[in-house]
Amino acid sequence: MKVLPLQLRTVTRTQGNNAALKDGTVTPQGFAFEFEEVDPLIRAFRRMVRELEYDVCELAITTYLCAKEHGKPFTALPVFLVRGFHHGAILANTKLVRGPMDLEGQRVGVNRGYTVTTGVWARGILAEEYGVDLDRVTWVLSGDEHVAEYEPPPNVVPVEPGKDVGEMLASGELAAAVGVDVDHPDVAPLIPDAKEAGFRALRECGHYPINHLVVVKDELLEMHPELAGAVFDAFERAKELYVQGGNLEPMHARVREITGGDPLPYGVEPNRATIEALIDHAVAQKILRRRPSVESLFTVGTS
Repeated sequence: MKVLPLQLRTVTRTQGNNAALKDGTVTPQGFAFEFEEVDPLIRAFRRMVRELEYDVCELAITTYLCAKEHGKPFTALPVFLVRGFHHGAILANTKLVRGPMDLEGQRVGVNRGYTVTTGVWARGILAEEYGVDLDRVTWVLSGDEHVAEYEPPPNVVPVEPGKDVGEMLASGELAAAVGVDVDHPDVAPLIPDAKEAGFRALRECGHYPINHLVVVKDELLEMHPELAGAVFDAFERAKELYVQGGNLEPMHARVREITGGDPLPYGVEPNRATIEALIDHAVAQKILRRRPSVESLFTVGTS
């Protein structure tokens, strides 16, 4: 009798580097992905963290760091599905702010929670590249955290009921905001020519932020020791088809042009410096109480 592969309830957004998984061109050896579509994807993040709803799930990397510290029973594979540059994530009210240092002593909005990965990278840029003391900024949140157990530092506060972060930025109630889209004559990107600033940081210091990775339930990893390797290999093969296919997204094409290498490297070692940098930011921003080792974050048998 034919043994059917174990079905893995899986959520990941369809994009170039995993399209071959979604259309069945690539499958994990001995297993099968049972894909579910969740829109917006952040709903899946919350369901995974709070209810452990999926077997395999795309997850924001800082949400994962926070979830891991609070004992959530899933572990990451070093499959980094989404990357990006966040110099352009910060908008400022030009009547109040001329440059990054003007944020000190001000109130700055944050779209959704304090642990949102874009916000962590954006604050890291402010601190590292521009010398902003993040503790001297009051961060005003429009939403709560995926990891309900997380308690933010005292300079992080919720938005007043009934108020909108974008409108507060436009009116001058907030000096700046992270992760919002505001069309107003008094609102402009805090960092000029932000896209090129990101690519310049890549050229000069290897700055290439990770946004999303993939997690798997610990229960399944324990029951099936071969699972981690099979899933990692499937994502890697799908990504290689995308990279070799010659139809890269513009950002990935630019990264390959600058680095001369794989624009979406998976595995721990090619990404160690970036992971360490994010951990540094998470500790400095009081998202993590303890510094984890990189090895403790990923399943054994994936590199």
